[in-house]
Amino acid sequence: MNTGFHSLSSKLNLPDGVPPVVIRNDDWTWEDLCHYLYVEKAFDNIVISPGPGSPTCANDIGICLRLLHECDDIPILGVCLGHQALGYVHGAKVVHANEPVHGLLSEIEHNGCRLFNGIPSGRNSGSKVVRYHSLVIDPESLPKELIPISWTCSTDTRSFLEISNASSTSDAHGMVSSDSRSKAEKCLRVSFNSHQNIWNGKVLMAIVHSARPHYGVQFHPESIGTCFGREIFKNFREITEDHRLTYGPSVTSKGNVDYSGNKIILRKPVDKLSDGTFPCRSTELNGVGRKGVGPFDLANLSHPSNGVKFLRLTWKKYNHLASEVGGARNIFYQLFGHHKAENTFWLDSSSIEKGRARFSFMGGKGGSLWKQMVFQLPDDSGRPFEGGGYLSVEDAQGSKTNTFLKDGFFDYLNKDLSSLQYERKDYEGLPFDFHGGYVGYFGYELKVECGAAYNQHKSRTPDACFFFADNLLVVDHSSDDVYLLSIHEECNTSTSWLDETELKLMELKTSVPEKLIEECLLHDSFTPCKVDFVAEKSKEGYISDVEKCKQYIKDGESYELCLTTQIRKQIGEIDALRLYLRLREKNPAPYAAWLNFSKVGICICCSSPERFLQLNRDGVLEAKPIKGTAKRGVTTEEDEQLKMQLQYSEKNQAENLMIVDLLRNDLGRVCEPGSVHVPLLMDVESYATVHTMVSTIRGKKKPNVSAIECIEAAFPGGSMTGAPKLRSMELLDSIENCPRGIYSGCMGYISYNQTFDLNIVIRTVVLHQDEASIGAGGAIIALSDPIEEYEEMILKTHAPSTAVMEFS
Repeated sequence: MNTGFHSLSSKLNLPDGVPPVVIRNDDWTWEDLCHYLYVEKAFDNIVISPGPGSPTCANDIGICLRLLHECDDIPILGVCLGHQALGYVHGAKVVHANEPVHGLLSEIEHNGCRLFNGIPSGRNSGSKVVRYHSLVIDPESLPKELIPISWTCSTDTRSFLEISNASSTSDAHGMVSSDSRSKAEKCLRVSFNSHQNIWNGKVLMAIVHSARPHYGVQFHPESIGTCFGREIFKNFREITEDHRLTYGPSVTSKGNVDYSGNKIILRKPVDKLSDGTFPCRSTELNGVGRKGVGPFDLANLSHPSNGVKFLRLTWKKYNHLASEVGGARNIFYQLFGHHKAENTFWLDSSSIEKGRARFSFMGGKGGSLWKQMVFQLPDDSGRPFEGGGYLSVEDAQGSKTNTFLKDGFFDYLNKDLSSLQYERKDYEGLPFDFHGGYVGYFGYELKVECGAAYNQHKSRTPDACFFFADNLLVVDHSSDDVYLLSIHEECNTSTSWLDETELKLMELKTSVPEKLIEECLLHDSFTPCKVDFVAEKSKEGYISDVEKCKQYIKDGESYELCLTTQIRKQIGEIDALRLYLRLREKNPAPYAAWLNFSKVGICICCSSPERFLQLNRDGVLEAKPIKGTAKRGVTTEEDEQLKMQLQYSEKNQAENLMIVDLLRNDLGRVCEPGSVHVPLLMDVESYATVHTMVSTIRGKKKPNVSAIECIEAAFPGGSMTGAPKLRSMELLDSIENCPRGIYSGCMGYISYNQTFDLNIVIRTVVLHQDEASIGAGGAIIALSDPIEEYEEMILKTHAPSTAVMEFS
């Protein structure tokens, strides 16, 4: 089954510092659930949280309806789908809203019910909530036992920046006093009767059961854009504590249960789960420990590993050398560009403006530790994924081994990385976090190792390719310094590569005019190719796909679908390195990259402006999703106008907000509770051909989580899937007619000391089997215009396709 959207712990600092335990709603049987609630007495409240679909569909709501029906003595808070389920189980109708609302905000008012204690009410009070829903409870169908306690102030919705600029923080006149709250709680039935005629297009936002401690909110209190969300959870906690004092404990140890749409999220009691695991009998029965569920698969990171390697790092620094030898481009071209730059990599910060990037890393086939790893999933297209895949490893001597990996590539890489031991003092003084290790890509179809049920299409390229780079050169674009690094086993003290490469650098220094030869090649006159790209989907077909996405959204199956397609062109013989140099000149980007896996005939020319995920040496994770793209203007005035239109676009703000909330959830799975935050929301960055809307999400990694598990928790990047992630990927698989392959995946480095930096593979040319392919697409939401979506997709192909047309 598909996972829900949000983990509520990503916003809420839990009072005892213990994170929720996330269980899908089909992981436990009813007997399992009752055992932990009533026999083990492990938990004292439940949150049924957001997810796709409808409470009327058993596959969407799972065990939650029975829980709402039978657990009348346990406090329950339903959020979005959980709210609708609370209404549905008691006989209310769940219907389509007048219009879908996703990533937009409304001001709400409430009747002073205890769930809203201390929260302002009414227009201009600061009571802003984020809404993600296509379905609503029909208020006219509410049975007598369900009481409306909150509703929208008007029929209008507003964008995040619009409502942020227009409203102030909580005003005193908007607060509900404790006295009036008490009166409201004593007169809930009167409150219900008095609101029978208030609707007039307003939308029901919260309900409470008249005799049970069961509450529901239609909006998302955990969203980054919702005000007073934390207060709602604190109020619910206090309701739980008072319920226990009044009626006696149905459970005796503190904890939370929480369902996330298709998940059940249980907060671990401190005394019962101090070892970091949950004593669940259904681990064996129902697969609670399967990948993608939550903390269960993140608890034990001590992988047994044979062949532990003790690595040492040797490095040299050359002050202010880069410009003296012609810069990063000339260094790569002269040192690694021979023999068609076979088996080389260049993680290329070709756009360093405004501190977006600082370092470039490059190298080729290296020393004794060098190897190439190629992984392919089995051909299970359209069938449930059963796990495993085929790994081919070639070492520095050319010896090749082929293995079937039962547990998949992420597991293999995690174990391989865990087998490397090192001395921290070796890299003290280095200002960057890549000191050697894995360089390569994860293809999009590896999503099946991260919770997706299946792949509808098999990738035409390997699903993952990596070098283990033991020698590399680093350029610091800020200081103009150059570094040479070499890692080796403790027993090997050879510095031959460092010495040889140092000599080559010094030769470049004495013959720097030779770089002009390369520049002349780069600026040769080009003869545009007469044969254009062929699209996988026609304009009409793509527009039809946008309409399909909008229908799924209207039906509540998704909030946002990141629809993509590909264009392809037969190219024959091509100078791939010159193609990349042309692309980086025309479309410089902070996360650009060149990867040439010549052994398998794959060359990647990437000019990505988007960071997928970074983990630095301090254990801080950072994601920088892009959602919202506009073309550059011809004049300064037009350019600024287009930038401002993007900044204040209701549609683009909604797109961005939804992906920010999704990434907060992804990071929340592997970060310390309360550490996930958003230092930059909806910032506009400008590049050579486009303006983009970018947000930054950060969090502190849990100490018992490995680097690979951080990647696995967030892969594929939410900006390429939509939200909720798993349901959206399933829907996109049914709509798109070809595999994404390398496009939409990520590429970059994973250092041997468990730091990494990976981009999102966009604005990229993939060369494979005499063909150039370019992927592009965009986020489809309820507000999308199909023709505008098609035009945005074409805009994103312009820079890479133009570069190819000039060379093929």
